[in-house]
Amino acid sequence: MAMQTSTYRVLSLQSRSSFRKAPSTAIFEFRRRSSDRVLSLLCITYYSTLSSTEFCSSKRRSRGPVMAAKKATEGAKQEDGKYKHTVDLPTTKFGMRANSTVREPEIQKIWDEKQVFKRVAERNSGGSFILHDGPPYANGDLHMGHALNKILKDIINRYKLLQNCKVDYIPGWDCHGLPIELKVLQSLDQDARKGLTPLKLRAKAAKFAKNTVKTQMASFKRYGVWGDWDHPYLTLDPEYEAAQIEVFGQMVFQGYIFRGRKPVHWSPSSRTALAEAELEYPDGHVSKSIYAIFRLVSSPTSGGILDEFLPNLCLAIWTTTPWTIPANAAVAVNAKLEYAVVEVHSPSPDVSNSSADGKKKLGNVFKEREKPFLIIASELVSTLEAKWGVKLVVKKILLGSDLEHCRYTHPVDRRECPVVVGGDYITTESGTGLVHTAPGHGQEDYITGLKYGLPILSPVDDDGKFTEEVGKFSGLDVLGDGNVAVIEYLDENSSIIMVEPYKHKYPYDWRTKKPTIFRATAQWFASVEGFRKAAMDAINQVTWVPSQAENRISAMTSSRSDWCISRQRTWGVPIPVFYHVDTKEPLMNGETIDHIKSIIAQKGSDAWWYMTVEELLPDTYRDKASNYEKGTDTMDVWFDSGSSWAAVLEKRKGLSGPADLYVEGTDQHRGWFQSSLLTSVATKGKAPYSGVITHGFVLDERGLKMSKSLGNVVDPNTVIEGGKNSKEAPSYGADVLRLWVSSVDYTGDVLIGPQVLRQMSDIYRKLRGTLRFLLANLHDWEVDNAIQYNDLPLIDQHALFQLENIVKNIRENYENYQFFKIFQIIQRFVIVDLSNFYFDVAKDRLYVGGTTSFTRRCCQTVLAAHLLSIVRIIAPILPHLAEDVWQHLPFQYTTEDGNAAEFVFESRWPSVNEQWLAFPSEEVDFWGKVLELRTEVNKALEEARTGKLIGSSLEAKVYLQTSDDSLAARLKEMCQAHNDAGALHRIFITSQVEVLSSLENEQIKNIPYGGEYLIQGENKVWIGVSRAEGSKCERCWNFSPQVGSFAEHPSLCSRCFNVVGGEALPALAAVS
Repeated sequence: MAMQTSTYRVLSLQSRSSFRKAPSTAIFEFRRRSSDRVLSLLCITYYSTLSSTEFCSSKRRSRGPVMAAKKATEGAKQEDGKYKHTVDLPTTKFGMRANSTVREPEIQKIWDEKQVFKRVAERNSGGSFILHDGPPYANGDLHMGHALNKILKDIINRYKLLQNCKVDYIPGWDCHGLPIELKVLQSLDQDARKGLTPLKLRAKAAKFAKNTVKTQMASFKRYGVWGDWDHPYLTLDPEYEAAQIEVFGQMVFQGYIFRGRKPVHWSPSSRTALAEAELEYPDGHVSKSIYAIFRLVSSPTSGGILDEFLPNLCLAIWTTTPWTIPANAAVAVNAKLEYAVVEVHSPSPDVSNSSADGKKKLGNVFKEREKPFLIIASELVSTLEAKWGVKLVVKKILLGSDLEHCRYTHPVDRRECPVVVGGDYITTESGTGLVHTAPGHGQEDYITGLKYGLPILSPVDDDGKFTEEVGKFSGLDVLGDGNVAVIEYLDENSSIIMVEPYKHKYPYDWRTKKPTIFRATAQWFASVEGFRKAAMDAINQVTWVPSQAENRISAMTSSRSDWCISRQRTWGVPIPVFYHVDTKEPLMNGETIDHIKSIIAQKGSDAWWYMTVEELLPDTYRDKASNYEKGTDTMDVWFDSGSSWAAVLEKRKGLSGPADLYVEGTDQHRGWFQSSLLTSVATKGKAPYSGVITHGFVLDERGLKMSKSLGNVVDPNTVIEGGKNSKEAPSYGADVLRLWVSSVDYTGDVLIGPQVLRQMSDIYRKLRGTLRFLLANLHDWEVDNAIQYNDLPLIDQHALFQLENIVKNIRENYENYQFFKIFQIIQRFVIVDLSNFYFDVAKDRLYVGGTTSFTRRCCQTVLAAHLLSIVRIIAPILPHLAEDVWQHLPFQYTTEDGNAAEFVFESRWPSVNEQWLAFPSEEVDFWGKVLELRTEVNKALEEARTGKLIGSSLEAKVYLQTSDDSLAARLKEMCQAHNDAGALHRIFITSQVEVLSSLENEQIKNIPYGGEYLIQGENKVWIGVSRAEGSKCERCWNFSPQVGSFAEHPSLCSRCFNVVGGEALPALAAVS
């Protein structure tokens, strides 16, 4: 509302009034019921900070004493600062600038030298807490996803340390596998590759992995991550490899490991089998799909209902992998679907062989003079008519079961093949309702093939090229010219109805970024079916964050086929199997596996390559060594990392399973979470973890995936240390990066970029300023100076009530791993609310109330409580800032057990103070009204300032009137406060406040500004503003009629006269 200068015009408002368009925001909701005394944060937005004009700026109100003293120290006239020595200015060596590139490494060095992490963990007397580290891949530099992951873990671990837990965190690395092998090969020229033996390759791969571990470890440390860095776990360590072999052996003993020839995901570009977790499905893949015909030669249907159409009857199939046609062994139908025999009428005259866009092409089938009868799903007749541009006339309808055991001629090698009944995967959503079946090239085809005893044909080699089995196509790339050659051959033989591009999800090798194929090869598998139910039961016993993660891993586990665990690579843990030279029968049992495990534990897995078969076999088999040869397959790297619970939790001293927590990205539902679950359930019958947290991926500010080509990559090391251009890429330090991690809801994908980082830096700077204010105003504080709670003014008791609720709320959010809510609370309470109210009001008594005065000591008691609580609740997120503050404490902090806390993490989490929480509910309600009233008074003061009535708020006198007798009585009591700290004019930062009994003309005619407001939506309060009475005190800048009353100090008010005169201000302070 606009304030009126007329004393006779009083405005009645239906809602809280405002002097400016921006609405004021209720910060806390105070409930009347004592059971609801917890502060509820309202209207909080990510990265939001109030502008300097949201509240009337304290710059115009409370900086008088400070500015006066500063002027004196800067050479102003002596009379301007003659009382400067009596002002208690804030003093601290804690800098406003973080200087993080220097200070953070200094703090980390102190932590390392003093072994603070180990020291705190060992000293803590609570229960153990084990967050088991998922091993990152040791094949390159770290990215922002690594930073998000490791910092989240560190926040959790540091919080648990403060909670008196014995935290064990062993960082780990995944060191085997194709990515490292490829890195080594890429670093060598052609000649060097020729002379590369398996052992030489393994040595180079191990060296590369270990060097990468050192580099990544240094980065993790720079993030401020605590862990047992001197004893990490590496999957290439002999003791780790031996534990992995032990897990494998236990699964063999349980009967879960078997060798079979079945289709697996095969990467021609990597020349190895792949697990589902090693695949990705990029958008935009287009396959050449074909509609083709296979000619029926016999029909065993009862009554010979198809005989009339023979020999001119064909099965119409559709496939997106024409290259698999040479391996066709059957055509599958759905027994329950209806199928139609259709007669093909010639294409319309306006239908050409190719579509207008050139993407779709008709084959030669419909060019023949005598067109065949076709069998298709009856539901698809109209769809295929439109697609093929022909008229299809239905001649007969029959069930899929009627087609079983019909036989057709293979379109390539002319052998007879059967029609079989497949599963529910045969639908009418696409294609023709009949499925070309090649058991050697598809999982569903393979299952159907087992049912009917079909041959498992897979005439494709390791490079993805046709073998000599298919004659004319031999040597052609199945994903390239081989695919084209098959289509052309079929069309030349009048077997193609149509060729068209088909866009769909297709599996790619996640490392080479190239397409894969399904290919039947002899591989080692873990039979998930054997323990699937136990795995599903184990999932139900785990706490999943977010909760929907359980649905995801349950779906993946319930539908998972057998796990292919063998790889055709050199750099990895060998599958400990021997094959008979003649029969190729495998030799692998408990005795052989245990012997190899003991060798690997001592010598490492290299022993498999340099030791002879005789040396690798146990004594009982030595005399038969010449009959056997070593296997050359290595284990899937997911089996490596999936065994970490056994190699770390069960082997390291002081650790045990299950781990309390696993924390990784959402992609690990089909990766590490699942492989760990399967190996643990298979051997132990339970999950290796009690709880699992999953986080999303890191995207740029526009929500796009980061890539070098887009130029949108945010590098964590550049964020911390800065880039070449300090303006474009300033050094923010690790704590700003950690603050960002705490700010995002990690359960989904998260965003980061220059603008977000600038906002984080600004919030960090304000938080640092708040802590600096606390430190600086406690420079002369000693624990013995503390005032008992019951003696504190109500404003101070209320501040402690707020603080205790904040600490309680933040603790709950740490426990629930909801760090973004902690960020919001810190941003709103510590940075904004605390500074805008309590600190603003406190400055007067801190600076000019008298060094040893009761009111100053009360305030310092509250500030000390805030400092000690805030620094500890932010420590898990901002450990460097918290430690920096702790090292600048002007007093020593002693824990409840009597030990001096040299470092912040030795101080433990703030203890619950029930006395502070017991602040009466009616007082909570009243102080809520006072805070809201202060906001409205500030608006009135701003209006008076705009009208040139006042400059500083100390030049004003405020008038209040309300018809609420209870509220009026409390306000009058505060105007006549026995304790200066709770005086209403101190809370408003004005020189005087008067509560009027009524709004009679005589009382308000000389008040130039006035208007009516609603407080908490129900209490009407009239607020008026006039010039303050009396003269300005030279020392505190308050206006008082008493200025000029003291001959020795004519320019001082009574309070300042008492301070300057050497008398300590009594508890019953005079109100100037």
